[in-house]
Amino acid sequence: MRNLLFSFARPLIAAMDPEKAHGMTIAALRAMPFALPQNDDPLLRTTSFGLEFPNPVGMAAGFDKNAEVPDAVLGLGFGFTEIGTVTPRPQPGNPRPRLFRLPDDEAVINRYGFNSEGHEAAFRRLAARAPRGIVGVNIGANKDAVDRVADYVAGIKAFVSLANYFTVNISSPNTPGLRDLQHEKALDDLVARVIDARDAASESHPRRPVLLKIAPDLTLDELDGIVRIVRARGLDGMIVSNTTVSRPATLRDQAVAKETGGLSGRPLFDLSTRILAETFVRLEGFCPIIGVGGIHSPESAIAKLEAGASLIQLYSALTYQGPALVDQIKQALVARIKREGLPNLAALTGKRVADWRMKI
Repeated sequence: MRNLLFSFARPLIAAMDPEKAHGMTIAALRAMPFALPQNDDPLLRTTSFGLEFPNPVGMAAGFDKNAEVPDAVLGLGFGFTEIGTVTPRPQPGNPRPRLFRLPDDEAVINRYGFNSEGHEAAFRRLAARAPRGIVGVNIGANKDAVDRVADYVAGIKAFVSLANYFTVNISSPNTPGLRDLQHEKALDDLVARVIDARDAASESHPRRPVLLKIAPDLTLDELDGIVRIVRARGLDGMIVSNTTVSRPATLRDQAVAKETGGLSGRPLFDLSTRILAETFVRLEGFCPIIGVGGIHSPESAIAKLEAGASLIQLYSALTYQGPALVDQIKQALVARIKREGLPNLAALTGKRVADWRMKI
């Protein structure tokens, strides 16, 4: 039913201001009776970070920033969803317009700047729902924070009773100076304090996995430093990657491409998947990776797994293809596992990592 509604609504959505269209989508999902999570093929079940996922396809952060529709998202067939990025205090983000479509490229540019209703509003909504499905909480810092690390620690403390996992987002390009937290010394301090907060909370709550989300624009030396800290500090996983500040020469809509912000969607796929492969090799199996960035088809979803991901996330592709893409990916994964006689979904992870490294 939702796929049919999207087909009818697509021309209207495409003609609207992108941010207004997104708001209407959230409102529609909030108003509709949500479906319970589907019974997925057992071949799609996988375990990562100590959590059991019914399927590996997740909704990336950025769609449901304020935890308004996590259950509706799960009802679309996703195996998990991630709300946020959520900041401690409410903040409006950057001035509008701040969201731009590149239809010919199946891409999006955003410079939202962590627009957020704050911890309190998101917590209230998550606390009111029945605990079903896997919901991660993506935490960030307020733009005017004096101690940004303290904001991340506050995020752990605020949601530890509700989050199935945490994502530490230090890779958005739209908050000035935020990506500086990826530098080795600053990152080590951040991770140490976040892990300390999580471990202290584990005395009264279940131990929550903590994941680190990185940019695709890193040099390999920078990536080396990040992975060293991930391993040394015992993080539970990584998400590769966020949006890119680069602009591929292949972009067709060069006028919109000049807008400041992070580029997502199909043109991000190669860059983010190469960094994923490099991260996978450096981790040497230390922790799982969620692959995100540019997934636009069943084939690209499978490629993320083969490059080293254990789970995947998507968002921008839904703007152009709608929720039907989720089922298409799951069907393709089951067909691939059966065709090759693989024992499980995990057998795809890293299967072609060498091919993606050669593309750098």
